[in-house]
Amino acid sequence: MTTTKTVKDSVVTMTELVLPNHTNQLGNLLGGQLMHWIDICAALAASKHSNRVCVTASVDRIDFHHPIKLGEVVTLCASVNRTFNTSLEVGVKVNSANYIKGISGHTNSAYLTFVGLDENGKPVKTPGIIPETDEEKRRFEQALIRREIRLKQK
Repeated sequence: MTTTKTVKDSVVTMTELVLPNHTNQLGNLLGGQLMHWIDICAALAASKHSNRVCVTASVDRIDFHHPIKLGEVVTLCASVNRTFNTSLEVGVKVNSANYIKGISGHTNSAYLTFVGLDENGKPVKTPGIIPETDEEKRRFEQALIRREIRLKQK
């Protein structure tokens, strides 16, 4: 198995349409529904990177910048920010678009940590990651800071 991969090798993009069963009484996407989509998208990016089933170990934060409305299109883009021994951090950026009004924008960001498992459900070493762009290098460095904070809070 490859010991290192690039960030672009882990990218996963999902697109969802906000339907009535996804919304609250105000016609806004339920936060829990968005968290579900974020977790799926991030898990796929982690699995794509590690070629393993990956399970969620933690969710650092999910920032809600703007509400997402009924009928809008949600695009989630996930990629691995950094790998550690058996864990890896995935960042997810969420954008929404209203095709009728011709508007779109960034609505949410999230950081999740995953662990890849072997056939017996035991954690295994995660392949390394090579950040190439300035943005990828920035996210790589910030992932280490978030990890240090997580470990201090244990």
